[in-house]
Amino acid sequence: MASLAPTDGAGSWVGGCQGHPRMVPRSLVSQGSQRDPHASPLITLEAQDGYLSHRPKEKVRTDSNNENSVPKDFENVDNSNFAPRTQKQKHQPELARKPTGRQKQLLKRKLEQEGKGHPVPGKGPNEALPPSDKAAANSSRGKEASRLPQSRKVGGSSPESRHEQPPKCDISGKEAVSALSRAKSKHCRQEIAETYCRHKLGQLMPERVTRLCPLEGKASRSVQWDEDSVEYMPANPVRIAFVLVVHGRATRQLQRMFKAIYHRDHFYYVHVDKRSNYLHRQVLQLAQLYDNVRVTPWRMATIWGGASLLATYLQAMRDLLDMADWPWDFFINLSAADYPIRTNDQLVAFLSRYRDMNFLKSHGRDNARFIRKQGLDRLFLECDAHMWRLGDRRIPEGITVDGGSDWFLLNRKFVEYVTFSTDDLVTKMKQFYSFTLLPAESFFHTVLENSPHCDTMVDNNLRITNWNRKLGCKCQYKHIVDWCGCSPNDFKPPDFHRFQQTARPTFFARKFEAVVNQEVIGQLDSYLYGSYPAGTPGLRSYWENVYDEPDGIHTLSDVALTLYHSFARLGLRRVETSLRTESENSCRYYPMGHPASVHLYFLADRFQGFLIKHHATNLAVSKLETLETWVMPKKAFKVASPPSDFGRLQFSEVGTDWDAKERLFRNFGGLLGPMDEPVGMQKWGKGPNVTVTVIWVDPVNVIAATYDILIESTAEFTHYKPPLNLPLRPGVWTVKILHHWVPVAETRFLVAPLTFSNRQPIKPEEAQKLHAGPPRGAYMEQSFQSLNPVLGLPVLPAQLEQARRKAGVAGAGLERWLDALVGGVWTAMDVCTPGPSACPMLPACSQTAWSSLSPDPKSQLGAVKPDGRLR
Repeated sequence: MASLAPTDGAGSWVGGCQGHPRMVPRSLVSQGSQRDPHASPLITLEAQDGYLSHRPKEKVRTDSNNENSVPKDFENVDNSNFAPRTQKQKHQPELARKPTGRQKQLLKRKLEQEGKGHPVPGKGPNEALPPSDKAAANSSRGKEASRLPQSRKVGGSSPESRHEQPPKCDISGKEAVSALSRAKSKHCRQEIAETYCRHKLGQLMPERVTRLCPLEGKASRSVQWDEDSVEYMPANPVRIAFVLVVHGRATRQLQRMFKAIYHRDHFYYVHVDKRSNYLHRQVLQLAQLYDNVRVTPWRMATIWGGASLLATYLQAMRDLLDMADWPWDFFINLSAADYPIRTNDQLVAFLSRYRDMNFLKSHGRDNARFIRKQGLDRLFLECDAHMWRLGDRRIPEGITVDGGSDWFLLNRKFVEYVTFSTDDLVTKMKQFYSFTLLPAESFFHTVLENSPHCDTMVDNNLRITNWNRKLGCKCQYKHIVDWCGCSPNDFKPPDFHRFQQTARPTFFARKFEAVVNQEVIGQLDSYLYGSYPAGTPGLRSYWENVYDEPDGIHTLSDVALTLYHSFARLGLRRVETSLRTESENSCRYYPMGHPASVHLYFLADRFQGFLIKHHATNLAVSKLETLETWVMPKKAFKVASPPSDFGRLQFSEVGTDWDAKERLFRNFGGLLGPMDEPVGMQKWGKGPNVTVTVIWVDPVNVIAATYDILIESTAEFTHYKPPLNLPLRPGVWTVKILHHWVPVAETRFLVAPLTFSNRQPIKPEEAQKLHAGPPRGAYMEQSFQSLNPVLGLPVLPAQLEQARRKAGVAGAGLERWLDALVGGVWTAMDVCTPGPSACPMLPACSQTAWSSLSPDPKSQLGAVKPDGRLR
């Protein structure tokens, strides 16, 4: 297990992680390894995966699901000295390491200046309010939603007085000073200061809480489990309120999961993350189809580990209790990454038998160790979509703190207690957990265990979670939280046997992700409800939207917008060249406007490319039509010819957004521009320790980087981001892999010249800056031009001159250059039309097997069947 190195207060790493690559002088390479004639930096990979970068990692999407931070073997992760996230700052780095009196005064003066004369910004949707305040702020019902017990607000009685006053204490804590130096907004810095000061003055955290459980110690009820028994179906079976907390764009996976859990006797309340507008539009349409489905009239932007997730659950509970026409008995929370592993009848029979129980999974470890590892003894504040660590705190006396998984099944009585009770326990716990990391993983456990309902706790949340510590605990959330967290892996077909275990009652599993593996979802679906009829279309296909016209092009990067336009033009050229005949001139088009939608397309769990829906004018009839183009990437990985006798390398790829947990690039298709920082990935078979040489070559044969990697016998994947100076020269790049300087394989990737800058057509002067390559033509301080003759890669003056001329091209000339490059690495496979077309050769999209408009019965929703189900 990799131990985590602390960061200094300014966020720069002062240590490394075991199992991660490190630069090693060539003199330290073992004597038995063969020396290469051309020295390169050596990267040692001592574990199965490695990562090294001299720049910050790629920006990761913040709309990620909240997962359990503590796996079964959480005690191997040490957060005791883990300082806040890394981020370049204008503030002095030493400020966070050792705040001097002068520096603290500067910070205080800055806070005072920010507070004077400025109205207070309203609480943002992703900023940490106490559950009661946040619920009211986000609810469309306004004051009606404020029935949650009022927690003490941070900073005083009124927002106006709060923000006009400087902090009333000396902010000397290392973590608080670091947070202040890194927070971006004035509002967040002010809230950090006020929270810290109230805590320092003893005005924030409860010191003692009354335990109301009459039992000594921890109570956990046992339950009987007979998987084959569904005969115990009482006259009044329980009715379940499913609360679906979803985000992202995986509409079809959500619909498939909804189809599997739906029954007309249950209720479905859906919260869509505030940043997921496309998904929200789709869910609103879904809710119109069924009377027992509703969408929250309020939306929050939840982050991993944030207090906002607990606020979401508490507000959803309040809403459900206010719905007099929904007589539900159990509250179950799910995400789009969940899937049932037992039928609805089995679930209802089980819960009806134990309708007075509450099902939560506890950590099952030494409590003091859990508190330390979970960070419960630390003060956190959520603002600016980040969880800031502000210092230490004490656990309140009088109660036992517990926690584990934030996925649970709670009965109505306990939900009413948590929602409406004003007793000392509930009121103070809401206050305490408003400033807690991962509060949803501990709040309900702690309240239940110390409440009058303590004898109803069952230490089982009826779920199977796919924990793989080796892959899932890589501090992947440190960009949004000052802590190291873990996340489950996606299930794959080899895991299927785990769903059939009968050692304990389980009804749901997570995580599933169709862009990673859809086959296992199909297996599970068939296991529960039987296979679809032979010949059913779309069973092995998966489509996921990445852009929809109502989103607005401001949601797209210039790289994506540039390439989507080029893909559309590639499709129009295919129509004109392959469908046009001598007697038929009605298949010529001129592109119009921006793309209407873009989907990822997968078949048999392999990425098949993009589907671009776009508008074009048919030149034969001068009418606007809508088309959909399928573009597929050409093969980029090529084994050397003649093949090398080196057999460990299985595959190599270049991209961005590397997911070390699922071992894939989240930037599907590898869309790269001049300002991107590409990562090189290699997949290895087992074998002896070896050293390979990796060489990055730009489009005019300039060697941008070269390094050696020592691959240990157990390594499966390696990935490395060379610290290249930007911008990268546009064109087709090559990454060569050599063993003892004998070519093994190479991978090509495109760095696209941009036709857009800030979503506007790029100007010649902007193009010149972006497309001319790095300053002075040097990607790194070290020059590798001596290797060009060795590798047979001449740098020709004519190539350099041509690249220089192209760098200043804009308009139609730039589009022609771009389209020629795109056509070399992408293929327009087919084009269809969603509606009427003057081109008789175009197929209807609904009649194809690939279009986003083709039939997809596994995810399509229909009428409720006589048995009350959809599936």
